[in-house]
Amino acid sequence: MTSLQKVRPPPDPAETGSDFARLARKVQAAGLMARRPGYYTIRIALVAALYASGWAAFVLVGDSWWTLLVAGFLAFVFGQVALLAHDIAHRQVFRLRRASELSGRLAGNLGIGMGYGWWQDKHTRHHANPNHETLDPDLDPDILVWTQDQARAAKGLPRLLGRSQAYLFFPLLTLEGFNLHVAGIRSLADRSLKKRALEGGLLLAHIAGYLAALFLVLPPGKAVVFLVVHQCLFGIYLGSIFAPNHKGMPTLQGSDRPDFLRRQVLTSRDVRGGRFTDLMLGGLNYQIEHHLFPSMPSPHLRRAQAIVRSHCRELGVGYLETSLIGSYRQTLASLHRAGAPIREARAA
Repeated sequence: MTSLQKVRPPPDPAETGSDFARLARKVQAAGLMARRPGYYTIRIALVAALYASGWAAFVLVGDSWWTLLVAGFLAFVFGQVALLAHDIAHRQVFRLRRASELSGRLAGNLGIGMGYGWWQDKHTRHHANPNHETLDPDLDPDILVWTQDQARAAKGLPRLLGRSQAYLFFPLLTLEGFNLHVAGIRSLADRSLKKRALEGGLLLAHIAGYLAALFLVLPPGKAVVFLVVHQCLFGIYLGSIFAPNHKGMPTLQGSDRPDFLRRQVLTSRDVRGGRFTDLMLGGLNYQIEHHLFPSMPSPHLRRAQAIVRSHCRELGVGYLETSLIGSYRQTLASLHRAGAPIREARAA
């Protein structure tokens, strides 16, 4: 090279790498991956206080139908415990894996009767391939069908429910709490489940303690009604948190796997709202940001949204944000479209 030749400057690091790598550098530079021990200390303390207060109120109200108000309150609290367990599973709370797993099992198995190990495995597979017909376990057509291809192949219960599934969606959410308990117990038969004895012991302790409290404080009839109301409302709350995230968004098939950024953004939606929405949905209303950065502490997701949205705009990548009601409307419309082949077959 002669002295007259110009030396090209090195490329700007901010402009190199994949689309996601460049976004990740922007997020890191904003300090949004930093842990929030103070926030989670306060949040854990508040949720624990609500949990204890709910059961104390249950005992104080005692043998009265007013206890069903306590059932509603505890449904909300159980949902908040589940959201906390979700953040723990994503390593947002604790740096060490051992602390994460222990606290996750205490919150999930002991606190609300949810098999933490089973759920973590399922949720990890969902994050890797959101809305993929065969790779995302949340799209398994075990009760409902999520695509028209699944509807054409449906048999048994999914085929029976498929033609009216949009109308049945929210009523079916009343069973989600029971489904979590059953799935957690069934997972104990899986020898690949880590810490199986601990998981089983904590699950059984929750079930025994829960049933003992109900039948010691309430007569059998009221105890059963309390259980049904509490678990049904818990299921509706959980389902209402997770339904807006991906249902009704584009689905992927076979080898159709875009790059990481597009795979997460195009299959997810954000939900507009203020601090109250953040509280009720546990930050999962920023679903796009959460899927791109699962270990980002949930209080940082609101700030990350502006960076992610701007980056997607620069790339020409679709970024969907809607209202909570709008997300439910899209979910139900998608379910209705998915069931069309079953309705057409019955009409033929």
